Amino acid sequence: MNAQFKRGIVELCVLSELIMEDMYGYKIISNISKDIDVNENTIYPILRRLTKEGYFTTYLVESDLGAPRKYYKVTKKGFDHYLELRDSWDQFIGGVYEILNKGGKKNEQIFERFGKRVK
Repeated sequence: MNAQFKRGIVELCVLSELIMEDMYGYKIISNISKDIDVNENTIYPILRRLTKEGYFTTYLVESDLGAPRKYYKVTKKGFDHYLELRDSWDQFIGGVYEILNKGGKKNEQIFERFGKRVK
């Protein structure tokens, strides 16, 4: 997958995770990596940039397991940014599905239509 495209999608995923609750970096990575192939080299630069841009604030929480954890919290500016990105994503993916579904929604339909076309 194109790295720039993936970064934009992962940014939206990070914002989506933090809309639901404040989280520390490793928890964000764990949650997202259940569905998308990401690692800390992808997530932490996004967290740093979005914090610098004012979309998140951070605070420390003591941990029984070692050093305090840095939690990220979405700001109003971050929430507005999320809504803009989400609206753009919804429009984009809706258009993509319109194009893809012209051939049919099931593999059988797609193969059948393609088979008729190439006879």
